[in-house]
Amino acid sequence: MKCRHCSAELQKSFLDLDFSPPSNAYLTKEDLNKPEMHYPLRVLMCDSCKLVQTEDYTDKDLLFSSDYAYFSSTSTSWLKHAELFVNKVIDRFSLSKESFVIEVASNDGYLLRNFVKHSIPCLGIEPTVSTAEISISLGIPNLLEFLSENVALNLSNQGKKADLIIGNNVYAHVPNINDFTKSLKILLKPNGVISLEFPHLLNLVKFSQFDTIYHEHFSYLSLRSVETIFNSVGLKVFDVEELETHGGSLRVFGTHLENNIDISENVKAVLQKEIDFNLFDDKTIEDLGDRVNKIKYDFLDFLLEQKIKGKKVIGYGAPAKANTLLNFFGIKRDLIPFVCDASKSKQNKFLPGSHIPVFHPDQIKHFKPDYIIIFPWNLQIEIESLLQYTKEWGCKLIVLLPEFRII
Repeated sequence: MKCRHCSAELQKSFLDLDFSPPSNAYLTKEDLNKPEMHYPLRVLMCDSCKLVQTEDYTDKDLLFSSDYAYFSSTSTSWLKHAELFVNKVIDRFSLSKESFVIEVASNDGYLLRNFVKHSIPCLGIEPTVSTAEISISLGIPNLLEFLSENVALNLSNQGKKADLIIGNNVYAHVPNINDFTKSLKILLKPNGVISLEFPHLLNLVKFSQFDTIYHEHFSYLSLRSVETIFNSVGLKVFDVEELETHGGSLRVFGTHLENNIDISENVKAVLQKEIDFNLFDDKTIEDLGDRVNKIKYDFLDFLLEQKIKGKKVIGYGAPAKANTLLNFFGIKRDLIPFVCDASKSKQNKFLPGSHIPVFHPDQIKHFKPDYIIIFPWNLQIEIESLLQYTKEWGCKLIVLLPEFRII
């Protein structure tokens, strides 16, 4: 395989998570009687440009189908995050009714609805019908496409260039990161700004966040690699913020390379953090693999012990990260009989690979489990608050990263 950015031959393994089905391919009851495709889930690192990336085995059409089950608005904390961001960029970049905002992978309108509220013209580019329909119902114009250079050129020819282009948790999802980045440049006005948020590779390694690896995540991004990719198409990163979302993310601000804008000291500081952590060293990568295996064995020991004792263990949340973890650990419904999730699109379906059923959270009150595993650990505080009532019967909560622990 060649590097998605620089085309150098990829030879260095980063992490091998065995085989797994696409992590958002939730199953119906009828699907359980059909064959289920599993693909190798291996991550490689480019020695040349340091881009960390999954090995190619499937295509985007299988990963982002019309019934794609991830809806951003399910999380109240994520809605608040989006609202605060919109208020901030309106002020910082002096956006008005004369401005034009594009969000790539706009999902169900969780973010753009805030621009609509401020009467700022906007457009969502979203390929999945299930999420785009909700966004359209909120009065948000949508283009049902994957962003590509051709799509960007068509929009540009229609005069639809943006003062601000937003991409929250999409940059890691694009199979052709060079084409995608060129598309951002094409759609950007001469003095426009790009804002991209993505989980920071540094935190994935530091906190053993292996469950954020799945087929829909084609790239695992450091600031170093993003700067390299931006520069290759005539863009530059002029500022970066470190965020707590998704276990530790970066929000980079970019613009055209020729724009005379000062580079924030934040950029230098984050690049130095990556250097100081030895992020790309062989020993750092080996240590990650050892820590991941320890989490696996500790958790399996716990589940087997509880099974022998007759204790009841379930999960809360059915995010893609749960499916990576369950499939790598080899866990089925004999050890975790069900998980609960607030998203209606996932309820009464089954997790890919493990075939564990997904129920409404009300099921917890009837089942009265002894332990509940919080799979979306990035929402731990929010979920802990929701599950306070389980203390009535002595239920305990579990998080698995950065290490297995009972709260």
